[in-house]
Amino acid sequence: MGRRPHFACVLGFTETCLIPGISAAGRTPEVRRFTALGDGEVLLAGRSARLPSAPQGYPSPVVISRAVVELLGLPVRVFDAGLPETCKGAVHLGGSPARCLSTGRALAPDTVAHLFSQGLAWGERLAEVGGYLAIGECVAGGTTTALAVLRALGHAADGLVSSSHPHCNHIQKGALVDLAIANAALPKDASALAILAALGDPAQPAIAGMAMAASRRVPVLLAGGTQMLAVAAVAERLAAEAGLGWQPQNVAVGTTRWVAADPTADAALLAARVGVVPLLAASLDFSHSRHPALQAYERGYVKEGVGAGGLAIAAELAGIDCGRLLGAIDDWLDRWNLPAPV
Repeated sequence: MGRRPHFACVLGFTETCLIPGISAAGRTPEVRRFTALGDGEVLLAGRSARLPSAPQGYPSPVVISRAVVELLGLPVRVFDAGLPETCKGAVHLGGSPARCLSTGRALAPDTVAHLFSQGLAWGERLAEVGGYLAIGECVAGGTTTALAVLRALGHAADGLVSSSHPHCNHIQKGALVDLAIANAALPKDASALAILAALGDPAQPAIAGMAMAASRRVPVLLAGGTQMLAVAAVAERLAAEAGLGWQPQNVAVGTTRWVAADPTADAALLAARVGVVPLLAASLDFSHSRHPALQAYERGYVKEGVGAGGLAIAAELAGIDCGRLLGAIDDWLDRWNLPAPV
């Protein structure tokens, strides 16, 4: 791969995240409504009033992503696939927030088709810059929609997907997915787009299209954890159904060590069962961070999101060792905790 990627991050929202306890990507359901919006604002502007500073809660993984973006001088595009409120500076893909997974009717089929088409178009455009493309995501509740989509595609994923909780809530996720699949009543030969409409979130079709199109010309790093394994599974099915050429040998999923080593999930086994693309993990370690809130990652909190793992891998590929990267993240968090300039 090239030494420095172009970074694209796709934001989305699903009402699934409003279910109490389903996600820890925001301390309350109301906070989770704006998790992706806040992360997008930080990626684009380096600051957001939507996200808490470290003393008030565990820092979003966007602190990793933004630190790498600044350290490597990466070009960044943020895409709004469907948020409750506008993210200033983001490219709007014409999607909409998803209804709760439990309905079995998460997105309108024409919305899914449109987002997939937009992803294909942007994947071709982003591949023109050369190098390689890293694609991240931010969807609170996204590991649960990933589980639903993987199961509907026929993959044995129960108990394997990770989460933002230190101990993954597999029982809650599984029960919700059971209900969703029952309510969706999908036929056995349901297409990938139909599965996404019933059970997915707005980021999934956009990222799948983006990765498929870009992979024909440049290497693609799907910067995320088990959510990106679901995207890879979707892309593989879409390619077969629509006769669209994609190059999975040019694609890898890149995640954090905290996802790869999560004792309450198994991303490696899930990657093997999906069998489409390899899974890579960054070696970034927060044990010696000077911020206790970042040290919480070592206890299983947060783990991944906003492209953090993939961008940490990109930093390693660019010759940045873990100590230097940790210093840059600590420095960035120091600045984030300062009051906003008047």
